[in-house]
Amino acid sequence: MNAEKAAAAVGTGPETLSDWVSQGVVPEYAGEWTRAAVGKARLVKRILARGYTLEQVREATDQGRLLSGQLVELFGVGDESYPQAQVAAELGLDPSVVDRVAAMLGIGQGEELGEPDRHLLRYIAKAMEVGLPLDAILQLTRVYVRAISQVADAEVRLVHLYVHEPLMRSGASAEALGQEMLTLTEDLLPLAAPLLEQLHWRMLSHFIEQDVVGHMETEIARDDADVGLMLVAIAFADLAGYTQLTEREGDLHALEVVGRFLHEVSTTLPEHARVIKTIGDEVMIIGPDPGALTAWAVALRERLADEPRPRIAVHYGYARYRDGDYYGREVNLAARVSAESGAGEVLVTRAVVEASGPDLRFEPIADVQLRGFKDSTEIFLASVDPESGG
Repeated sequence: MNAEKAAAAVGTGPETLSDWVSQGVVPEYAGEWTRAAVGKARLVKRILARGYTLEQVREATDQGRLLSGQLVELFGVGDESYPQAQVAAELGLDPSVVDRVAAMLGIGQGEELGEPDRHLLRYIAKAMEVGLPLDAILQLTRVYVRAISQVADAEVRLVHLYVHEPLMRSGASAEALGQEMLTLTEDLLPLAAPLLEQLHWRMLSHFIEQDVVGHMETEIARDDADVGLMLVAIAFADLAGYTQLTEREGDLHALEVVGRFLHEVSTTLPEHARVIKTIGDEVMIIGPDPGALTAWAVALRERLADEPRPRIAVHYGYARYRDGDYYGREVNLAARVSAESGAGEVLVTRAVVEASGPDLRFEPIADVQLRGFKDSTEIFLASVDPESGG
């Protein structure tokens, strides 16, 4: 493409691009503005906007610390772009839908869409044609964006940590670094899509089975106005004294401890319970059976007897499912009860006590005024009834 089109794609003027070329920060330019050169120029613009100088950019380029234009080119940076209104009209979508999806992708209002964005919106239009409600489509898109963002972030960071940085430390030239990273990316990219597809199908099969059984076990609100409201057992678990452990033993040791804890949690959950999210050492779990989830929590506490010990809270109530997560008063209450628990304790609410079987024993602790709640909450210490043989 010519300099004017390249400047428009980058979002700067032709004179600026010419200056960057003369300064040596766009070595991919060799007499014409290829996708690789445009992609590198867009990267340079972003770096300069963060306060770095052209001298620093040139130094980083010479050292191989910036992506080569050929690598950027693999992802279509610098391809043709389209106004959002044009894409909406072409696909028969309401412009507000395009705006919302663009926002999920980090695209500003009025900013043009690239070909991958246009293709993605084409799938969304097709999903609407076959009858999936718009609200469900937008929720799924948010979940996909969040999950795939985490996958892509891990891919880039791990390759950087285990491949790119060792290559830079080896003293290889910028050209050799760029070629090595390009070769690796070209070899790995064809593996990513089929791997993700197979994992998706495997997990989809698993959760379809859970959903079928869940129709028998989970009470769902019948009021159409309460779509997504479900009666579930909610558990929060974390490690008591984790912050102190980090200070005392260092981040690496603490990460190993958390890794073992999360592995133990995810591999021992009762049937149909699942981890919803983790934040540091805290994990949120949802399941249909409060008794089974409490029995699991007590067993986990016994297995993890070394410091730092887990502390767990279980509650039972209606929570609203949205965007792959659960929200509402009862979720907040479960989290507040968790904050009241100590090392090695499993605390539950009255709702759990009343819904659990005879194999568990519950010792009343107190009526606690939880932060943010008007009424006090009865809290019980859970254990296995020794006479049950559990």
